[in-house]
Amino acid sequence: MTPGAPGSSALPGSLDREKLFAARLHAARVRPYLATALFALHPVPSRLVPTMAVDRHWRCYVSPAFVDRTPLEELAGVWVHEVAHLLRDHHGRSDRVAAQRGLTGPGERLRMNIAADCEINDDVFGDGLARPEGAVEPGLLGLPEGELMEDYLRMFRLGSYPQSLVWLDCGSGADGLERQWDLGADGAYGLTDQERDAVRFRVAQGITGRPGSVPRGWRRWAEEAFHPPQPWRDLLGAAVRSAVSSAGTGGDHTYGRPSRRSASLPGVVLPGLRRRPPRVSVIIDTSGSVSDAELGSALLEVAAIARAVGGRRDLVSVVSCDAAARAVHPLCRAEGIPLLGGGGTDLRSGFTKVLRSRPQPDAIVVLTDGQTPWPDSRPPCRTVVGLFPRRRRARSWDEDSPDHMSDTPPDWARVVDIG
Repeated sequence: MTPGAPGSSALPGSLDREKLFAARLHAARVRPYLATALFALHPVPSRLVPTMAVDRHWRCYVSPAFVDRTPLEELAGVWVHEVAHLLRDHHGRSDRVAAQRGLTGPGERLRMNIAADCEINDDVFGDGLARPEGAVEPGLLGLPEGELMEDYLRMFRLGSYPQSLVWLDCGSGADGLERQWDLGADGAYGLTDQERDAVRFRVAQGITGRPGSVPRGWRRWAEEAFHPPQPWRDLLGAAVRSAVSSAGTGGDHTYGRPSRRSASLPGVVLPGLRRRPPRVSVIIDTSGSVSDAELGSALLEVAAIARAVGGRRDLVSVVSCDAAARAVHPLCRAEGIPLLGGGGTDLRSGFTKVLRSRPQPDAIVVLTDGQTPWPDSRPPCRTVVGLFPRRRRARSWDEDSPDHMSDTPPDWARVVDIG
């Protein structure tokens, strides 16, 4: 129904709320697991917004003209698109990426918006949800599907094609940069931190209850969002960041930037030190003493480790190890890592494997229950050990036995208790 037509409740130039809410209802019908989030968004009419945009406080700013000209089925797709930005915390992730990689200015924020759109749009549409006109998908930029925003940011720059997308503006809820139309933290209709967390929890519950009918990207999000928040994850991330940012880590000499000390040696050119992204190798204990639940937790920690190094999953490699180390696997997706093992435990072979890899890691992370022999000498890079909860040993175990293995990591490792 067009604005001003018989039976329409919208006045010329005003927001057609009937059409907008009908589109939201359609979105909730075809994506029932997102219904809680869709109805938590509070629409705010604004003529400053090109289409629809969200802020981090769960307000949805809506252009009346955009609602008028957009078919209802496409409008439903925009509802799902905007709420996906908030559920996947694109504003918080953009802030962290900007701080870690030194990305500043509106151009970089636009690039973050496009990268976030690529993460969402590759599996949002279809099955009753029409693709809105102009929606950005990875294929339009020549990019692979199924990646995260942080990965897409490394894959493209603002060239000739993305310049035609400058009209895109999903708001501060997509890239973290406040807009002139934002009502701010103290404005009306915003959700509190507790209310936002409750919405995410309910949506994650709905997704895990429909495993066979939810796209892979949403399942991946729910697995991380539904995992209970643990203080040790922050400790593990801090330990990894400390390891990879220590003196000499991620450094390489280059003559492209001579050292400032060359000034004290006339006629001698000394190489400067260039920072490079640090590489992290993860050794996962897959011995029989580690449970399936702990192995599942280890995969979640691998994803957290990748975030601790700025989202560079290409710089993280994984080795599964029981009594022998398996192949070194580059981290593409956590769910694709084969965790082979089930026998005895000797993580020394895992250390040998990762230290022989080229290029060598700048830090090693070991996820284990601790019941393993450890290398006799300190590795040439920083080491962080994440310890799974230890099981009680049988009373008959003789700790004076020559076969006894201490479950205490060596002093040269930074130890974080997991769980």
